[in-house]
Amino acid sequence: QVQLVESGGGLVQPGGSLRLSCAASRITFSIYLMGWYRQAPGKQRELVAQIGSGGTTNYADSVKGRFTISRDNAKNTVYLQMNSLKLEDTAVYSCRAAWGGNIYWGQGTQVTVSS
Repeated sequence: QVQLVESGGGLVQPGGSLRLSCAASRITFSIYLMGWYRQAPGKQRELVAQIGSGGTTNYADSVKGRFTISRDNAKNTVYLQMNSLKLEDTAVYSCRAAWGGNIYWGQGTQVTVSS
C-alpha cells in the first residue's frame, strides 16, 4: 500500500534548525502535490508549506522566510528545512501527498521547540 514516512523531528532550542524528510513509496511521486502540515496541542491542523509537481511553492505566513520546502523526485522524498525555530512551531508535522482524488497522509513526526 501507499506509504509516507516522516523523519527528522526532535527537540530543539529556540533559534535552532531541523530538517524533516518524508519518503513516499508506491505512488508516482513526481506528479503529486506534496505538503507539510502541523497540528499543535489544542489547535487545528494547518498547512505549513506545499510544493507542486512543477516546483511551485507556497507557505503559511507564519513560516515565510524561515522554512523551505523542497523535493527530490529521484528519491521520492519531500523535505522541510526549518530555521530560526520558535516556541510556537511546536507541533506534530505530517506529510501529505495529493493528486486527483487521491490523498495520503504520513503518521507525523514530533517537533518540540523548547528552552
